[in-house]
Amino acid sequence: MPDQETVAAESSAVRVALWRAMHVQVDASPHVLEDEIGLQLVAPDEDWRSRPDMDPTFTRPFRASIVARARFIEDLVIEQAACGLTQYVILGAGLDSFAQRRPEVASNLKVFEIDQPGPQEWKRMRLIELGFGVPEWLRFVPFCFEVGRSWLDALVSAGFDDTKPAVIVSTGVSMYLTKGANATTLREVAALAPGSIFAMTFLLPLEMADPEVRPGLEMAEKGARNSGTPFLSFFKPAEIMALARDCGFKEAQHISATELTARYFANRIDGFRPPNNAEELLIGTI
Repeated sequence: MPDQETVAAESSAVRVALWRAMHVQVDASPHVLEDEIGLQLVAPDEDWRSRPDMDPTFTRPFRASIVARARFIEDLVIEQAACGLTQYVILGAGLDSFAQRRPEVASNLKVFEIDQPGPQEWKRMRLIELGFGVPEWLRFVPFCFEVGRSWLDALVSAGFDDTKPAVIVSTGVSMYLTKGANATTLREVAALAPGSIFAMTFLLPLEMADPEVRPGLEMAEKGARNSGTPFLSFFKPAEIMALARDCGFKEAQHISATELTARYFANRIDGFRPPNNAEELLIGTI
């Protein structure tokens, strides 16, 4: 494992990476997504699955939500790449591993990962140490959100062509930003080239969540608040779609957990599925 002083991966990114690996290790086949690269990057202690936030039963619906959103995004990017799109932007990339898992697709794109400078530099170091490297088509764009300047300027400086369409995604980020900052992001994305698509996860108000997952969400909210990164924004589906349209999107679509279940979990007999009314997806078309 890297020297502790150099480890800068944020706890939420680590948790998501480990849940994705747990899906492969503890959930029945067929797996919605096979991703243990984040586990390699983090290189936790051998007893990592004994952590309280890794309890296989308690975290089951949250694992399902994480792998469902990742699979949906991956399918969207592959579909758009097949139609000729050549740019893929990941806002708040964390330990995303698309570039490492799907190089046959990613190498035909320019993939831009935007994230906080410290965690991003740590990830770069780990990719090199593990032999994945950082190919020319994978661009790291260090950026601090909510600092009063545009991430788009940093993106263009890294080689992004704002005259060509792109897929832009933001997963697990919106709840940490104010509603004003979310609106700013939506407006900036909506000003990109026609044909661009934005996929964003959003957290519904906690009181709307399925009863079996509400305690876990409340625990996550409390933990985020205590760690200094509180949840700041919750949206109902109609609210986030109206905001997207107001910010300039031509179309806005809500992808619910029910739809994700129908796509990726329909033939399962173990009840493994994402919870309703927790974290869901907005798809905006420009």
